[in-house]
Amino acid sequence: MRKVSTLALSVALALGVAACSPQSNQTENNTTEQTQADAQQQQLTSGLDMNDFNTSVRPQDDLFTYVNGGWVERTEIPADRSRIGSFNELRDENQERLRKIIETAAASSPEPGSNADKIGDFFNSYMDVERLNSLGYEPIAADLEAINKLKNHDQVAAQFAQMARFGISSPFGFYVYADAKNPEMNAMYMSQAGLGLPDRDYYLKDEEKFVEIREAYTSYMTDMLALVGYEQDAAKAAAEAVLELETKLAEVQWSRVESRNADKTYNKKTMDEVKALLGDFNLGAYTEAAGIATVQDAVVRQPSYFESFGAMFAGVPLDTWKHYLSLRLVNGFAGALSEEISDRRFAFYGKVLNGTPEQEPRWKRGVSATDDALGEVLGQLYVAEYFPPAAKERMETLVDNLIKAYGESIKELEWMSEETKQKALEKLSKFTPYIGYPSEWRDYSALVVSEDDLVGNYKRSAAFDYQENISKIGQPVKEEDWGMTPQTVNAYYSPVRNEIVFPAGILQPPFFNMNAEDAVNYGGIGAVIGHEIGHGFDDQGSKYDGDGNLQSWWTDADREAFDERGAMLAAQYDLYEPIEGVFVNGKLTLGENIGDLAGVTIAYKAYKDSLNGEESPVLDGFTGEQRVFLGWAQVWQTKQRDEYTRNQVLSDPHSPAYYRVNGTVVNVPAFYEAFDVKPGDELYLPPEERVTIW
Repeated sequence: MRKVSTLALSVALALGVAACSPQSNQTENNTTEQTQADAQQQQLTSGLDMNDFNTSVRPQDDLFTYVNGGWVERTEIPADRSRIGSFNELRDENQERLRKIIETAAASSPEPGSNADKIGDFFNSYMDVERLNSLGYEPIAADLEAINKLKNHDQVAAQFAQMARFGISSPFGFYVYADAKNPEMNAMYMSQAGLGLPDRDYYLKDEEKFVEIREAYTSYMTDMLALVGYEQDAAKAAAEAVLELETKLAEVQWSRVESRNADKTYNKKTMDEVKALLGDFNLGAYTEAAGIATVQDAVVRQPSYFESFGAMFAGVPLDTWKHYLSLRLVNGFAGALSEEISDRRFAFYGKVLNGTPEQEPRWKRGVSATDDALGEVLGQLYVAEYFPPAAKERMETLVDNLIKAYGESIKELEWMSEETKQKALEKLSKFTPYIGYPSEWRDYSALVVSEDDLVGNYKRSAAFDYQENISKIGQPVKEEDWGMTPQTVNAYYSPVRNEIVFPAGILQPPFFNMNAEDAVNYGGIGAVIGHEIGHGFDDQGSKYDGDGNLQSWWTDADREAFDERGAMLAAQYDLYEPIEGVFVNGKLTLGENIGDLAGVTIAYKAYKDSLNGEESPVLDGFTGEQRVFLGWAQVWQTKQRDEYTRNQVLSDPHSPAYYRVNGTVVNVPAFYEAFDVKPGDELYLPPEERVTIW
C-alpha cells in the first residue's frame, strides 16, 4: 500500500551553565518552548501523497481526479482484480500479515486441536491442490446423491434447511439479530434468497448485455453439472430449467430499494402465520430439519415474495428442484474442490460478472478462506502485533470529537423543530462506539478442523456458525457481539443496537495516519466515523430511536422536511452515469450518500473545533481546511473495471468512489469556502440546489 513519508527530525539543545539575569533566562525559556513547538510541527506530515495528484485538473472542477488522477493514470488494475484502490491495498497488506501469522502458528508445533493448530490445518487443507485435484467432486458426491434421491417436495423443503446448515442458500433463508421492536432480545428474520446472479434485474432486463450474461450463466451451469456427473445434454436441459425457475423467483422478489425499507420489511408473524403464507411449502419439514421447530415467531422481510414462492413451489417439477439444489451445492463448494471446478466458477463470476482476467494467487485465497472460518482467532493475533494502544486512544478522541460536533450541528439545524432536536440528541447520546477489537474473544474449541478435509472444514465451520446463531433465537442480546473481525478493512453501524464499530484493520493510512497532522485524519477516518454516525440519522437509520427500537421520534413536519432533502439528494445521484447507459440508483444508495454527506460535514466541523480558534497549519501548500477535503478524496482512491461498476450499480448500496467524492462535496458549504469555488466551476451548485441535512 502507499506509504506516507515521515520527516525525521533530531533536535539537540545545548544547556549553558553560566549565570544569567532573570531577563536572559526568560528569553532562553521562550526560545526553547518555540523550538520544541517547531520541532513538534515539523515531525507531522500533511498525510497527503502528492505523487498521486493530477495538478492539471482544478479541485474546483474535479476533486477526485485532482487528488487521485496521477495514481489513476499510472496504475494498471492487476489481472487478478476487478478493482484496485485504498481498501484493496490495505486488504493486500493485511493478507500478507495474516499469512505471516498463519505460517508462524503452523510452524510452532502447536498442540493438536489448539487454535494455532486449527489455523495451520485449515490453511494447509486449502493449499493441498494435488489432493483436491485427485478428489475431483468426490467430497460432495454423497450430498449430490442425497439430492438425487429426494422423492417428493416435502423432502425438498427439508433439503433447503439441511443445506442452510452448510452455508448454502435456497429460495429463502433466515438470520438471527436483535428484534427491531424489542432490541434487547434476538429474533429470527426470514428473507428472500437463492438467485445465482447478483440481482433480480440480471434476469429481468432486456438490454443486450444482460442477455449475454444470462447466456453465459446458462453455459456455466451446464458445465458445472457436467463436471459433477451429468451427461452433457441432460446438463444443458437442467441448466435451462434452473434459469427458468430462478427467473420466476426474480419476478416476485422485492427490489433492493424495497428491501432496505425498515418499516415495510418488519412483519412479525407467528410460525402458524408463516406456514399459511407459504401455502403448499411444508414449513414443518423445513423447521424440523433446520433445528428451529420450537421457534414461535419470525420477522418476515418480504411477505409477498414468501406468498408467491409458496404458491409456485409445488408446481415446480421435482427434478427441477433437484437440479437447482445440485447447482447451489456445487456452486457453493466450488472453491474447495478441484482446480477444474474452481476455475470454471471463476471464469463466470470473476471474468464475466466482474471483468477480472485471472484468479488471485492460491495463497491469498487460502488466507481469505482461513480468515472466514477462524476470523477471531486470527484477529486476536493480529491486534497483538499490529494495533498499538496509542492508535486506539487517538481513535477514541476522534470519535468523542465527532459525536460532540454532531450534537452541535443538530442544535444549529434551521429546518428541524426543538422537539425533534431533543430526540435526535438523546439518540446521539446513546451511541456506543467499539474500536479495534472486541473485549471478549469467540471460543472455537468445539470446531473440528482437519488438514486433509477442506470441504469438511467448510461444512463444520458453517455448521459451527449456524448452531451458534440458532442458539440465540429468543435469547437476550449480548452486549458486545461484533459483526466484523478486527482485521477487516471496513466499519459499520447497527441501527437496532445503536452502535458504531471500527475494526483495527481500517485504522491505517490513508484512513488513519498516526504521523499526520489532524486535518487529513479528520477527512479520512474522521469522515468515516461521521459516516457511520450518519447512518443513525439516514433515511432508514433515522427510523430507530436511541435504544434501537423501530419507532418514530419525529414530528410529522420534520419527517416530511427530512424526506424532501433525501429526495433531492437521490435525484442528484440519479444523474450520475459511471459508464455509458448505466446510472447510479439514487434511492438504493441514499443511505450511504446521506452517511457520506453527514460524515464530511461533521468531520470538517470537528476539525475546526479542534483548532480552538487558531489558524490551521499550512502543510504541502494546503490549509488544514483544504486538507480535510483532500483527505476525503484520498480515501476513495479507486480504479475499477466496467463489469464491476455495472454489478455495483445494480446490487450495491454504495455509490462508485468517484461520486462519493465529487457527489458529496458539491453539497458542503465549507468546500466552497476552502477552495473558493465559484459559479462556472464544474463542482459549483447554486445554494438552492445544495442538499443540507445534518
